[in-house]
Amino acid sequence: MNARLAFATTMEDAMPVLPDLPGVDLVLRRSARARRFSLRVSRMDGRVTLSLPARAREAEALDFARSHTDWLRKVMTDLPAGRIVAHGTHLPVEGRLLTLVPAKARIRVDGDTIAVPDPAGPRVAAFLRVLARERLAAACDLHAAAIGRSYTRLTLRDTRSRWGSCTSDGALMFSWRLVMAPPAILDYVAAHEVAHLEEMNHSPAFWAIVARLCPDYAVRRAWLRGPEGQDLLGWRFA
Repeated sequence: MNARLAFATTMEDAMPVLPDLPGVDLVLRRSARARRFSLRVSRMDGRVTLSLPARAREAEALDFARSHTDWLRKVMTDLPAGRIVAHGTHLPVEGRLLTLVPAKARIRVDGDTIAVPDPAGPRVAAFLRVLARERLAAACDLHAAAIGRSYTRLTLRDTRSRWGSCTSDGALMFSWRLVMAPPAILDYVAAHEVAHLEEMNHSPAFWAIVARLCPDYAVRRAWLRGPEGQDLLGWRFA
């Protein structure tokens, strides 16, 4: 959940597969913010991303990735199998497990079930996007008013590496999967990104704003960074 300044844009280029990990694509991600090499394995689709400083040499980046082949193999082996969203699935929605059941018409939530027509996965994803926009807009409006700031727009994406971001022109972006987490978690991410409207950094002043908007943010942040938060990325809606 990093703020994106004008000079902090990133570039991604597909790279050859690693010789010792056939079939695994390595994606190079250059960033003006990066100070060192780092590897990330997406729990959403297993994609491996190598981040590096903007002026770093690609050859050095590849050597770094190759030196961590054993670590990558272990992480990828331990990835949970993707869970397909279909009728009968117990899906987390705002922190509650709801069971998907067949329906003939529109989606509706009834107690602990979601009645949804076929195809269930894409229809539920669309439903979650609408719900996420509603919840995030309300949370952002509340927190922005609390610090006397306003944002320019709010967009939703299905991101792999960040739950939210804020640009220097006041645009907020969030992963719609946040609506699967308990409401307090979504509220924390909204507070975090709104705080960037005042402080485009992660300085003590920034965290002081987050603490004012969300006093127990550390607990919520830990949940999101832990296995429960990461498991939200494993659901497959296609």
